[in-house]
Amino acid sequence: MRPVVIVNVAMSADGKLSTRERRQVKISGMEDFARVDRLKAGCDAVMVGIGTVLADDPSLTVKSPDLKKQRMDEGRPEHPVRVVIDSRARTPLTASILNKGDGVRVVAVSDRADPDRVAALRGKATVIVAGETEVDLARVLDELGAMGIRSLMAEGGGTLIAGLVRAGLVDEFYTYVGSIVIGGKDAPTPADGPGWIKETEFARLTLAEVARIDDGVLLHWTVKKA
Repeated sequence: MRPVVIVNVAMSADGKLSTRERRQVKISGMEDFARVDRLKAGCDAVMVGIGTVLADDPSLTVKSPDLKKQRMDEGRPEHPVRVVIDSRARTPLTASILNKGDGVRVVAVSDRADPDRVAALRGKATVIVAGETEVDLARVLDELGAMGIRSLMAEGGGTLIAGLVRAGLVDEFYTYVGSIVIGGKDAPTPADGPGWIKETEFARLTLAEVARIDDGVLLHWTVKKA
């Protein structure tokens, strides 16, 4: 059984995740950071793409001591399983996601990944090989489901989110819209890449909740399944 996939993104008022140089920008505030930490702590796994790892070096750990204690009291690991989608096995062995905090790490690669890089990553993480030139996201979710993962939060970036949406794998979508304008036609968006041409290809959402948080607004959507 595949896990439920929850996308969570923070974007500017003009729909950008960061600058055109892919430099991380503070879009939300402390109240939203706490919300994201609660969402992460409630999931079995959290996923990012290799672009996010290389640009931001996130640890994807739960930050709140209370939330970590709650997970432990429930018989769960302190942190969710951390998953990187990395077709060419470019994740640095020094990356925070592989080294900070206890818990299981998973790196998903494709057949084109360098065997030596894959072997090195196996010393730090469980490696899933799925797909010929790009990671097959559906197969990865099947593997994660077989590991007992029932809920997964995807934090980005835009290429990963677009891939999940295109494959029909997303169940819920949280969008925090912050009070800044970043600009730039080359700045990343929540669904990067070539996009879709036909309206029949568009993902359709149902608005479940709207809330004012910090100096912005949180939109919670559910995804209509075909």
